[in-house]
Amino acid sequence: MDFYGHIIANEEVPSLDGATMPDVDPYTREEWATIACGGKADADRAIAAAREAFDSGPWPRMGYEKRQQLMHRLADLMEEHTDELAMADTLDMGKPITQARHDVARSILNVRFFADHARMSAAETLPMDTGHHAYTRWEPVGVVAAISPWNFPLMLGTWKVMPALAWGNTVVWKPAEDSPVSATIVGRLAIEAGFPPGVLNIVHGYGPDSAGSALTESPDVDRITFTGESGTGKIISGVASRNLTPVSLELGGKGANIVFEDADLDNAVHWAVEAIFRNAGQVCLAGSRLYVQRGIYEDFMARYKVAAEALVMGDPKDPATQFSAALASEEHFTKVQGYLGADALGGGRVLTGGVGDGWSVKPTIITDAPADARVVKEEIFGPVTVATPFDTEEEALALANDTRYGLNAMVFTENLSRAHRMAARLNAGTVWVNCFFIRDLRLPFGGFGDSGVGREGGNFSREFMTEPKAVVMQIDQG
Repeated sequence: MDFYGHIIANEEVPSLDGATMPDVDPYTREEWATIACGGKADADRAIAAAREAFDSGPWPRMGYEKRQQLMHRLADLMEEHTDELAMADTLDMGKPITQARHDVARSILNVRFFADHARMSAAETLPMDTGHHAYTRWEPVGVVAAISPWNFPLMLGTWKVMPALAWGNTVVWKPAEDSPVSATIVGRLAIEAGFPPGVLNIVHGYGPDSAGSALTESPDVDRITFTGESGTGKIISGVASRNLTPVSLELGGKGANIVFEDADLDNAVHWAVEAIFRNAGQVCLAGSRLYVQRGIYEDFMARYKVAAEALVMGDPKDPATQFSAALASEEHFTKVQGYLGADALGGGRVLTGGVGDGWSVKPTIITDAPADARVVKEEIFGPVTVATPFDTEEEALALANDTRYGLNAMVFTENLSRAHRMAARLNAGTVWVNCFFIRDLRLPFGGFGDSGVGREGGNFSREFMTEPKAVVMQIDQG
C-alpha cells in the first residue's frame, strides 16, 4: 500500500510521532493508501521551513520572471502526470474519472494563469501636481497557510496556493484529510521542477486540535486562505483575529437557480442537471434551490426528471460514469442521507432519487417542500435539489434572496432587460445567466453573508497575497 508523507523543505517525511491515517476509496469502502497524520509539531516544522525560505531564501527575491518559469515547469510536469493526479482524486473522494481529468486541466490553468498574471500585472503610477511622483509596489506578505476542501482537492488547492507563490510568498498547504494524495503529488513535482526548499510545504492531518488548528493559531503565519464549511470558517476567523492575521474565506452556499417562462428549456434543463448533480452535488456553488415559473413548471419538471434519471451512475473509475455511485466519505453520506427523512423534508416529497447502494445517494429531486423546510434552508452538499414554482419576477427575487448564504445564483431567460435586473438585485457573489460554472480567473470569486469573507481571483488575489506599498518621491524642489 502506497505511503504519502508530508512535504517539508523539499523532503517527503513521516510525522514526527509516526502517526498515520487511512485513505479510503469511498466506492469500494476499502483503504487504498496510508497518509502521514500530522499534528502541531509537524505544522510548526512546516511553518518554520516556510518562514526561513521567505526570510532568507531566493523565492521572494528572484523576481517575477524566474518564478513564472518555475511555475510553468510545474504545470508541464502536472500535464505529464495527468493520469496519476486524476486517479488520486477519483480514489480519494469518488469523483468520476472524466471529471477528475477536467479538474486536472483546470488546476494546470490555475498554475499558469497566476504565474502569468503576477508577471504581467501593472501597478499604479500617479504624477502629482506638487512636484512629487507616486507609485505603488506589491510586496509579498510572507507565509501563507492554505487550507483546501475535499470536494475539488486539486483544483481548489491550486486555486489557493498558486497566487500566493506567484507573488513571492511561501506556503504551507493542508489538504482535507479525506482527499490528501493529489497535494502530495504536486509537492513532489514542485521539487522536481526546481522549487527552492521551503517554498511549498504540505502537511496532512485533521483540523481541530491537530495540524489545521496549529496553522490558524500560529503568529508566524501571515495570511490564511480557507475553503470549507461556514461554521469552520467562523472559528478560523475568530482564532486568526487574535494575531490580526488576515483571512480569505470561501464558505458554503445554497445557490438559487431561477428559470423564467421565456427560457430556452433544453438549455435550462441541461444546466439545472449540471448545477446540482455534477460531482454528486458536492459543490459549494450547487444550484440546490430550483425556482421555475409556473407557466412552464410541469413541462420543465417532466424533462428535468427524465434527464436526472438518465445519468449513468456507477464506478467512478469507469470513463462511462457520469454520476458516482459514492459520496466522498461515510460521514458525508450519513449527513446527506439525513436530509431525505420526513423531518428535513417538512412535508416535501421525493419526486425521484433517494438512497442508493453503499455510500451513494441517487440524483434526487424534491417538490412541495415549504420555504422553512431544512432541505430548503440548509446546505446539503449532495445531489439533492428542491423545486418550487413562482409567478412573478419579484417573487422569484424574494425567494432567491431568502437565505443566509450568497455565493452564487443562476438566471435563465431570453429577456435581456430581465437578466440585467436580476443580476443587479440578487445577493450573490456570482450570477450566471443561461449557463453555470463558467469561470474567468480574472473575476472576483467569493460570496455574501455566510458564504464567506473577501474575494479571490486576478487582482483580488493579488490584493490579499501582497502588502500594497505607496512610494512618494520628490522630483521638483521648486
